[in-house]
Amino acid sequence: MLNQIILVGRLTKDPEIQETDKNKKYSHITVAIPRSFKNMDGEYESDFINCTLWDAVAKSTVEFCKKGDIVGIKGRVQSRLVEQDNEKKYYMDVIAERVTFLSSKNNKEKDELEQQEKTQVTE
Repeated sequence: MLNQIILVGRLTKDPEIQETDKNKKYSHITVAIPRSFKNMDGEYESDFINCTLWDAVAKSTVEFCKKGDIVGIKGRVQSRLVEQDNEKKYYMDVIAERVTFLSSKNNKEKDELEQQEKTQVTE
């Protein structure tokens, strides 16, 4: 049996580090992934996938990533049961085992500045 998922999308907000009661570090992020087809109105929709990052993966993602950055996530899908008002609800979450930083707005701005400097030098 296999439980593995690979996602590539943009962060919807700046990741933040949090801590459990037992001092274990984690971060909850949401990744926006555009669908590859248009809806009935001719528009592209996006899926918003919740992911949980633990320990070193969480720390490095918080340190190096910001809202709008493109990340690749390799992980597994995990369900959790929540009981409220005698009603059971299952929630699905992606537990990230690895996060790859594919692009960032900072890198894009840096690349644009370098390109402007090269253009000014050649003119």
